[in-house]
Amino acid sequence: MPYYVYILASQRNGTLYTGSTTDLERRIGEHRSGTGSRFTSAYKVFRLVYVEPHDDWEEAHLRERRIKRWRRRWKLRLIEATNPDWQDLMAAEEASD
Repeated sequence: MPYYVYILASQRNGTLYTGSTTDLERRIGEHRSGTGSRFTSAYKVFRLVYVEPHDDWEEAHLRERRIKRWRRRWKLRLIEATNPDWQDLMAAEEASD
C-alpha cells in the first residue's frame, strides 16, 4: 500500500500545509470540503502542489514531521524543484482520468 507525504498551498508562495495519508484522493477531498483540518479550512489551503510516495508508513510519517520542521524557503525549493508553476496536481490528475 502506498503512503503519501503532500504539501498543499493557498496559492503560489502562499500559506503551506504538510500532511501524510494512505488515500491521497480522499484526503485532498476532505481538505477541499472543509473537513480535512481547521487550518486548511481557515486559510483556504486547497491546492496540491507536492506529493511524495513512500512504501512504508513510518518512513512517510517521519518525512512529514521533518518537512514540517523545515524553514519555509526549503519547502518552497522542494515544491519548485518538481512543480515550478505551482500547478494543482490533483486537478492535473483528475483531467487525465
